[in-house]
Amino acid sequence: MKVKVIPVLEDNYMYLVIEEHTREAVAVDVSVPKRLLEIVGREGVSLTTVLTTHHHWDHARGNAELVRLQPGLVVLGADERICALTRRLVHGEELQFGAIHVRCLLTPGHTSGHMSYFLWEDECLDPPAVFSGDALSVAGCGSRLESTAHQMYQSLVETLGTLPPETVFCGHEHTLGNLEFAQKVEPCNDHVRAKLSWAKKRDDDDVPTVPSTLGEELLYNPFLRVAEEPVRKFTGKVAPAEVLEVLCRERASFERAAEPLQPQARALLALQWGLLSTPQQK
Repeated sequence: MKVKVIPVLEDNYMYLVIEEHTREAVAVDVSVPKRLLEIVGREGVSLTTVLTTHHHWDHARGNAELVRLQPGLVVLGADERICALTRRLVHGEELQFGAIHVRCLLTPGHTSGHMSYFLWEDECLDPPAVFSGDALSVAGCGSRLESTAHQMYQSLVETLGTLPPETVFCGHEHTLGNLEFAQKVEPCNDHVRAKLSWAKKRDDDDVPTVPSTLGEELLYNPFLRVAEEPVRKFTGKVAPAEVLEVLCRERASFERAAEPLQPQARALLALQWGLLSTPQQK
């Protein structure tokens, strides 16, 4: 299993997963289809399927054009709002592409229909990987927009947090800001301090910080550490879902203070997330 990391837009990642024996390929979160097809051609693989984590434009907007450019392509996801969706997936469903197995994991929080994808190969030395979209990122997670804090806790801690401690491919390059917030939550956490120093160097060199591993995330990601005493102390809460809810609120305030958005930018962001609708054409 070979994974091509494809930076697109301002801070998004698309992925191309290649089954190296059959040369079949699966794409994850297509936002710039022509860029994806360039890499498909360069790798000499056959693209058969798109796995979409959620319906937001920066993860799904390329589906329609990709299907037009490559008829017969299958687009899969868990939310009917996903552009050009061929079939809706359900939690726990398993797929197979050559030797690559895929387990579909419903991870609501950022959106109600967010699906993460856990990939592995039997009898293979390559580690398994989870493609987490905006459910889980390096040292952070996506904003909670459509689900309850308890649902988000279940997604992060009970679903993703219990997977093997291997590779995580997330949907955005938000690592630096996430780690700065994590340091605010746990100023004495040496793992946060070391990872932040590493991320600053990567940022200076304009190099991606993905992938991460779940084993590492459990050491410095506050959204996976809701049962840890320093995180509870920061939030003033004990119940995990309540700790998570305060973390989400504090992180939003932290981001606003770091980069205040103008009203026009806020409106554009809301439109991108699907919180506003565009006027209907007459």
